[in-house]
Order: sequence, then C-alpha cells, then structure tokens
Amino acid sequence: MSNLQLRVMSAVVLAIVALGLTWLGGLPFRLLCAVMAAMIFYEWTRMSRPAAADGLGFLPEALMVIFVGALVAGLPARWLLPLVVILVATAAITAGVRKIGQWDAGGLAYACMSGLSLALLRDGDHSGLVAILFLFAVVWATDIFAYFVGRAVGGPKLAPSISPGKTRSGALGGAVGGVVAGLLLAAFAGAGNLALLGIVALVLSIVAQAGDLFESWVKRRHGRKDSGVLIPGHGGVMDRVDGLVAAALALYVIGWIAAGAEHPAQGLFPI
Repeated sequence: MSNLQLRVMSAVVLAIVALGLTWLGGLPFRLLCAVMAAMIFYEWTRMSRPAAADGLGFLPEALMVIFVGALVAGLPARWLLPLVVILVATAAITAGVRKIGQWDAGGLAYACMSGLSLALLRDGDHSGLVAILFLFAVVWATDIFAYFVGRAVGGPKLAPSISPGKTRSGALGGAVGGVVAGLLLAAFAGAGNLALLGIVALVLSIVAQAGDLFESWVKRRHGRKDSGVLIPGHGGVMDRVDGLVAAALALYVIGWIAAGAEHPAQGLFPI
C-alpha cells in the first residue's frame, strides 16, 4: 500500500469519526475536543522537552487536566476563557521563576485554545453545527487542493526554510478550493450572507495554511519530521489538525466579534 493510499484511508476514517461526533454535539463533541487538546499538548511536550531536563515537573500536565475537566464539564466561555489565561500564566510565571524556556506554557496555550475554539463554536444549536461543517469544508478542501495543485503545477516554494514541499501554486490552489468548498456548504445549509462567508472562507484558508507552517516550524525547531506516530500516513495528531485548529481559533474570534463569546456561530450562521 502506497503512502498516499494510507493517508487517504486514515483521513476518511478520521473524517467519519469527526463528522459523527460533530453531528451529535454536546458531550460527545466536547470529549473529542478534550482528547484532541490533550494529544496536542502531549505531542508538543514530547517534542520540546529536553530529555534530561527537570523543567516544571508535572505542573503543566496538572494544568492540562484542569482544562480538560472544565471543557468536558461544559463551562461557558465567561469561565473557560479566564481559566485558560490563569493556567497559561501559571505555567509561564513558574517557568520564568525557574529560568527555563516557555515551551510548556506555549504548548498549553496552543492546546487549550485549540480545544476551546472548537467546543465553543459547536455550541448546542444548528448554527454551531453549520459553523463546524463550514470550518471542516474550508480546511479539508484547502489541504486537498493545496496538495494536488502543488504536485501538478509546482513552481516556487512557499516557505522553503520551514516546509520545503509546499509551493506558492499549491497555496493559491488551496485557497481557491477552500473558498469554493465553504461557499458550497454555506449555500447548501441555507446561509444568506454568502459574500461575507466567501471572505471568511478565504481568511480561514490562509490561516489554516499559516497554522500548517507554524507546526512545521515547531517540528523543525526541535528536529522532528512528525509530531507523533498515532495516525498511519500522517504522523501525530498535531500533524493532522495543525491547520484546523488555527482556522478554528480564527473563526471563533470572528464569531466572537459578530455575536459574542458565548454563541459565536450565531453571528455568522443565523439559520
């Protein structure tokens, strides 16, 4: 079996699981977000911690457990957001006092905001369901079109010092594919503000590709090819969701501006 076939099979299985839990919403989806955040944090710390360093001991893991419990419990944004700030600040201040690097604090922030954004976007209503499906459509189409357009067209590299395989043609193809997929999903769902959602889809596609590059930079910074080995053909969880979590945070912020932190999807998808 070729690596591409393995990647496709893994992606299909993951998509089915993600779509099923997204449809259910509520506790099942929050559990998905919590597991994803925990795995992101685990892979981040395994990459960034020197093998012989004492670091912060088990403090970052304890802080992550607190966040996971709060997320699964369904705390509203007015409690969850300040909690994340407190947890990250605790890790950062402790690292500063001990005069060690801030990688654990950075990983905690990255993982917490990843899980938080997705969970609060989904909320419990139809608008939240459409918001997550819109996000999936844009990010997944961006990945697919960027890969195939980049291979077919080639050309100048996008960021050769960070990710040598990515091309500018692939980035452009991914952006076009992401916008088209997002608009098709929005039209099918009955959204009326398609011009605005087209702009949002373009922003999400660009942010998703930036998130992919950011994760590539983190791996290169620590001499890793993959963040883990959990997903056949893809590597780790971070390798699979790097663009998704970046775009999720962007969509959450846009929704927050439009409708507030508690129900961000309703500002973009008042269906």
